[in-house]
Amino acid sequence: MQPPQGSQQQSNALRAAKDISYGIAAGIASKIFEHPFDLTKVRLQTQVLDAEARFSGPIDCLHKTWRNEGIRGLYRGLPAPVVGAMAENASLFLTYREFQDVIKRINNQHVDEPSSMSQIAMAGAGSGAVTSFLLTPIELVKCKMQVQMLVTPALSPSVSSPQLLGPFAVLMSVIRNTGIRGLWLGHTGTFIRETGGSAAWFTTKEFVASLLVARRQSRPIDGANLTSASAKDLRPWESALSGACAGAAFNLALFPADTVKSAMQTEEELRPVSHASGKAAPKPSFLATFKAMYKAQGIRGLYAGCGVTVFRSGPSSAIIFLIYDSLSKRFG
Repeated sequence: MQPPQGSQQQSNALRAAKDISYGIAAGIASKIFEHPFDLTKVRLQTQVLDAEARFSGPIDCLHKTWRNEGIRGLYRGLPAPVVGAMAENASLFLTYREFQDVIKRINNQHVDEPSSMSQIAMAGAGSGAVTSFLLTPIELVKCKMQVQMLVTPALSPSVSSPQLLGPFAVLMSVIRNTGIRGLWLGHTGTFIRETGGSAAWFTTKEFVASLLVARRQSRPIDGANLTSASAKDLRPWESALSGACAGAAFNLALFPADTVKSAMQTEEELRPVSHASGKAAPKPSFLATFKAMYKAQGIRGLYAGCGVTVFRSGPSSAIIFLIYDSLSKRFG
């Protein structure tokens, strides 16, 4: 017997609310942990086109940031990525489940059937594509805030402390100078990163989790027929380990797209161009920036900051899936 339509709608709404709530909780916790490393990544990415590098590597960047700016410097721009993490994870988990349901209906499957790895990859790519539209403006504000100190003149006792813009001031400055469309500067990079990265993220997590559960339960392992593992089947360490593997896969998949995006979003601050005509410089395109960065430092430049990103993405994704799976297991 089919449940009444009203009951089904209430059930779907409750499930969506849980996905959003669990995603928000996981996003906040992971972002507080990873922000200093993300700041380091952005600062390393944005110096690729500079004539002289400000930092020799991630350790040097962390050390100089701590020495010159203190703990506040390491967490500069945190409000924007916290909001971004809340929106990103809520959107990812909500749309991921919705895309899974749509794919199953197309294949005449019941929604409670486990998804195959190919279905997980398609649902993950779809959720990443949707989420990228939410993330680009948030990451634009975050990146601009994270490089503010890099364009501030060296301070001396005779010079008063400069006024650093907060997230709202940065947001309004972008809108004032470039209009609403300017908030999506670098969206091509975000779209590529999130679409491919989310496919790799969800697929790797489910693949590793399924392997761990199958080994623990002494079931035959057939990689071609592995399906998603229910949160109820996972132990906390299995959620964390599979999540850590997923974080590394996400960032290794399409990291150069993120590097190009960061360079585009900070071009105005770090490499301003003055024009005698008084007209604003044209915004850089994704392809032109990619070519310029490749010409400047080759593949190495496109992977600037990748090491520190993979280093922090493992624990960060472990936190996300540990919290999400634990909440799903506890509250359904």
